[in-house]
Amino acid sequence: MQPTHGLPVNRLWRRPIPPIDKRSAKSFIRTNERIRAREVRVIDENGDQLGVMAPFEALKMARERQLDLVEISPNAVPPVCKIQDYGKFLYEKDKSDRAARKKQKVIVIKEVKFSVTVDEHDYQTKKNQAVRFLGEGDKVKASLRFKGRQMAHRDLGYKIINRLILDIGEAGIVEFMPRMEGTTLHAIIAPSKKAEQQAAAAAIAPKKPAPAPVAVAPAPAAEPAS
Repeated sequence: MQPTHGLPVNRLWRRPIPPIDKRSAKSFIRTNERIRAREVRVIDENGDQLGVMAPFEALKMARERQLDLVEISPNAVPPVCKIQDYGKFLYEKDKSDRAARKKQKVIVIKEVKFSVTVDEHDYQTKKNQAVRFLGEGDKVKASLRFKGRQMAHRDLGYKIINRLILDIGEAGIVEFMPRMEGTTLHAIIAPSKKAEQQAAAAAIAPKKPAPAPVAVAPAPAAEPAS
């Protein structure tokens, strides 16, 4: 102890902590000496239960097999650890995470623009686009911009957007009713549950192979006239 202004200072000696594995720090997975529970439930590399024991005993077993002790269920009581190759564990985990991300549907908002003077053909084309976007699982932003004196006829814009909502029908549900923002009127339409289910089914449905060409037997040669 060294006196400081007449007061003793206690020095606490702590057991040195091994350096953090960068891969462990990134994934917040405790391994080997970093497992601090009093006791752990251990599973070996073949998936067999080895029972509950102190971490140092489990680590000794892992070292004898030239493997690592990995905490796979830290919230269990006691925590569950598995004897395995940590590098291989991270590779398999990263592979499964990438596969899960690929299956996730990223919802995109696709915009369909109208004008106050839209003609019937153009309206039908953009309505069909909106229905197709909703069928693919994306949201649709229907927008209509007023130019100059058109601001005096905003009721015409509301009629067009409300007509679109009615024509879309069961393919979508209105998430934001038509509203003005500056000189633009817009509404947000989300895919209905039925449309989302159809989009999910289409995404996982196996593609049908192209039909094999049908072989045509050659016609028999005509017999020579006698």
